[in-house]
Amino acid sequence: MDDDWKRLALFAEVVRAGSLSAAARRLGISTSAVSQQLRVLEQAHGVTLLHRTTRKIAVTEAGARLADHCQAMVDAADRARQQLTLARDAPQGELRISAPVGFARHVAPALAPLLAAHPGLTLRLLVDDAMIDLVDARVDLALRAGRLADSTWVARRLCSFEMLLCAAPAYLARAGVPQAPADLLAHQWIGSGQALLLELSGATGTVERLRVEPRAMSNNQLSLQQLCVAGLGLTLAVRADVEDELRSGRLVPVLPGWRGPPIPVWAVTPQRDGQPAKVRHAAAAIERYLLTVPGAIVD
Repeated sequence: MDDDWKRLALFAEVVRAGSLSAAARRLGISTSAVSQQLRVLEQAHGVTLLHRTTRKIAVTEAGARLADHCQAMVDAADRARQQLTLARDAPQGELRISAPVGFARHVAPALAPLLAAHPGLTLRLLVDDAMIDLVDARVDLALRAGRLADSTWVARRLCSFEMLLCAAPAYLARAGVPQAPADLLAHQWIGSGQALLLELSGATGTVERLRVEPRAMSNNQLSLQQLCVAGLGLTLAVRADVEDELRSGRLVPVLPGWRGPPIPVWAVTPQRDGQPAKVRHAAAAIERYLLTVPGAIVD
């Protein structure tokens, strides 16, 4: 069937070019190869399409009827190739992005210029802290933070975010302000699980490792921030996530000379090759925006 399609396309080119030799030049093959392929097409279907002489060709009645359909087939194939080119070069269609709840706030300002510049591009943002399956959810691009589990998905590191200790002023007024990492053991904590392992690096390169048990827990980063603002304890937070709270004074840094390990931010896609333009442009736009966020670190 594939060879038949090629011969039909070749026949359309011969009719359009007006001769076997002109068609051969356009296709970059020999005139004898064109003649041979047309003969195979005629023999396979038991119909004469062309009357050939040494100087010219004459299209038979059956050939004339077929030529219109063959040209329509070629035109449709050209339009299909144009769509592939557009998908490769111009952002369009629905862009499905998955992001954690705390991270979704960065998606709108990052992609607003891209959406404004490309009216044919639409956005569907799926916000969920759960690690959804990209293929099942038909996700084009997922934004992830932290250590990634092994998978067949493709991850590209966009940047890293600074991690800092913080607390509400009311909590520190009640419980006291830690002066050294060892003081943290006497405080209440907010975290994502039963045990929180802290690895803090000082300005001189000193590293302190502590294990604390949170009093308040959540698997949602936004909820952790709200619990911290409510004065329920200390937390180790992504600076970009709590920047507004720091500026307003609802949270303040604790032990500002100590930092947790930077948390990497990833763009994750289902496959490596053949990424459509909407995915490539979106990932680049998000990366550019993230590097302007307070606490972002270029990797």
